[in-house]
Amino acid sequence: MKAMHYQRCTRCVMDTTDPEINFDAAGICNHCHGFDKLVGTQWFPDEHGARQLEAIIAGVRAQGEGKEYDSILGLSGGADSTYLALKMKDWGLRPLVVHVDAGWNSELAVANIERVVKHCGYDLHTHVVDWEEMRDLHLAFLRAGIPNQDVPQDHVFFASLYNFATSNGIRTIFSGGNTATEGIFPAAWHGSAMDAVNLKAIHRKFGSRPLKSYSTIGFFDYYFWYPFAKKMRTVRPLNYMPYVKAEAIREMEQTFGYKPYDRKHGESLFTKLFQNYYLPTKFGYDKRLPHYSSLIVSGQMTREEALFRLEQPLYDPRELETDIAYFCKKLRISRAEFDALLAAPNRHHTDFPTWEGRRRMAKKLQTVVERLLGRSVAVYS
Repeated sequence: MKAMHYQRCTRCVMDTTDPEINFDAAGICNHCHGFDKLVGTQWFPDEHGARQLEAIIAGVRAQGEGKEYDSILGLSGGADSTYLALKMKDWGLRPLVVHVDAGWNSELAVANIERVVKHCGYDLHTHVVDWEEMRDLHLAFLRAGIPNQDVPQDHVFFASLYNFATSNGIRTIFSGGNTATEGIFPAAWHGSAMDAVNLKAIHRKFGSRPLKSYSTIGFFDYYFWYPFAKKMRTVRPLNYMPYVKAEAIREMEQTFGYKPYDRKHGESLFTKLFQNYYLPTKFGYDKRLPHYSSLIVSGQMTREEALFRLEQPLYDPRELETDIAYFCKKLRISRAEFDALLAAPNRHHTDFPTWEGRRRMAKKLQTVVERLLGRSVAVYS
């Protein structure tokens, strides 16, 4: 858990539980300054953003003319992707909606997905991940003792989206990811969910069965094949509008009966326990800090409200025991094994092979190409 003495940013609520945080003379952290640089470069909550979004939507419609679907949308049941599904209906788009069931959906998430899909009249394809492979990968990551335990779910989610997009001739993937609610996140707390080299290395060391059907994306596919050969792109429309999460939730409640979750990422029972118990207990990382800080700097929450919320407990004790019991039963481990995993030495994802060296080489190549062409070559895959 947190040390007795730590420094907190005077603007947001990030503190020195992030080992890489630093502060200026006014006590404002590097995360706040980094967020400010995103305004007008990656975040456009103004008329300029509205014009850009209009052009993007027009291009997607034109590209999808004559096809069954003009785009693909990954739908988790969380507020961001569900709100995006509603907006895409307003924009007249025809997405193939894909949900990846990794075995941890809450009943509420399933109900929210059904409600928005029915309201919008979308085709929904649910990809169910082989549970025995998923279980083995979860256990491998737990034995590895690294912070980002969401990688097994996140990686297969994105890999499945790319696979479905390719098989359906779709070039545009819509994502509910956004700067307004996710603009601050300490890099030291996690590794890339897309790093298949890291994922496979951890599974080789700690897994016990081959991953025969679990979908992965290799480095070449992610950085070159999909964005350049297939000309695919991922678009984050919520970055081109004044996205206020509380207002979005109210709109969804009124429009199709959306039911909000008690906490961020409450749609996944795994992520709920991981973020609200595993991370703070084992590493001292409270994911509320970057979440609330993002809302503060994007104008959706006051610092005082965030500090008040941080005083509230992460878990009701009875609810925690229920969730741990379910977690252990589903993964087929004992409570003693669960406690031993929490007590085992902590590691970082860089203690295992990664694709970071290849990524740095790709960035150097990008710089050379940009100099030759005299323009930016930036493709978010």
